[in-house]
Amino acid sequence: MEGNKSHQIAAPVPHQRMEWLDAMRGFTMLLVVAYHVAQNGFVESERLSLSLSLQVLFRMPLFFFVSGFLAYKSTWIWTPHSFASLTWKKIKVQVLPALVFLCVYLIVRWKIPFAEGFMKCMHSPTKGGYWFTWVLLQMFLIYYLTAAFSQPFGKKVEHGAVAVLWVVSLLASLSLYLPQTLGKWYKTDFMLYSSLVQTFRFMHFFLMGNLVHRFWPQVQRLFCSKWFFPVLALVAFMCCADFLKWHTFHLEWANLPHKLAMYSLLFAVVMFFFHYQKIFTRQTLLGRGLQYVGTRTLDIYLLHFIFLPKWPEVGQWINAHQPNFVLDVTLTLMGGVLVTVFCLLTSHVLRISPLLKEYLFGRK
Repeated sequence: MEGNKSHQIAAPVPHQRMEWLDAMRGFTMLLVVAYHVAQNGFVESERLSLSLSLQVLFRMPLFFFVSGFLAYKSTWIWTPHSFASLTWKKIKVQVLPALVFLCVYLIVRWKIPFAEGFMKCMHSPTKGGYWFTWVLLQMFLIYYLTAAFSQPFGKKVEHGAVAVLWVVSLLASLSLYLPQTLGKWYKTDFMLYSSLVQTFRFMHFFLMGNLVHRFWPQVQRLFCSKWFFPVLALVAFMCCADFLKWHTFHLEWANLPHKLAMYSLLFAVVMFFFHYQKIFTRQTLLGRGLQYVGTRTLDIYLLHFIFLPKWPEVGQWINAHQPNFVLDVTLTLMGGVLVTVFCLLTSHVLRISPLLKEYLFGRK
């Protein structure tokens, strides 16, 4: 991965947006919608679909990675007031909108009584699909506490505290697959209602994104080296290759190549957008489109469940003609783009009201 290193390795200017990162977030949002179109709309089998089995490895990790990357502000000073202000802002944005749209989704799409459906969703760690904002709020709060308590001791201590938290989070994620834990602590009512199991599963990706931002000049040098991407590609291939039969291992061992596949694919996507960042600026049609989607991810996430199509016949046809990766990806992405367009149109209509714009989408 080579390029204009004098430009790329410079540390980002505070408050200057990294356009390729916004575009990558938009791309990830399209993948999330496309995945739900395939899974819920087309009713594709993840076991048979090459598209679904590949997407599940990096789409949500990438989303949390970007969130963690953007959470780090090098000039931010933690005080009791700034901590309380930022925390309250996140609570308003992450909790109320998700509850409102979950209720709308249950009324519009579910065929069971509302109260029964609501309690069923609350008892599930995925909250009927609306788990992301709640889990992201938990990640922000854990990170804020860590950064706020460690910052007074200096940047090195703060960086070290976040790195230690990443190790702890990674171990917590791995512990979900240990035999002695199956069916026990992470399936308790508290873990299900709180969705903490999802936080344990994805928190380390959030923190990895945060660490990458903290050490961005060093990471850029790594990205520009000749050997890093080939190693990533080799690891991704070896960990994703079905002929190695990783799925036949016990869960605690099968999870190791699974995690390596997630990280290698995640960084491969990040490196792609970083290396070809000129394609994703506002000067190009593709860049403007993806960045626009990237700045409206909350709107799209909250609305897209309501607009998911019900075309099980498409999924049956795709399942019957596997493996057909190109056709599978094309159909699901087309469905994802169509749903995204409806979400953006609806978002524009709702944003006419300043009240709805602030309390549903967190924008004044």
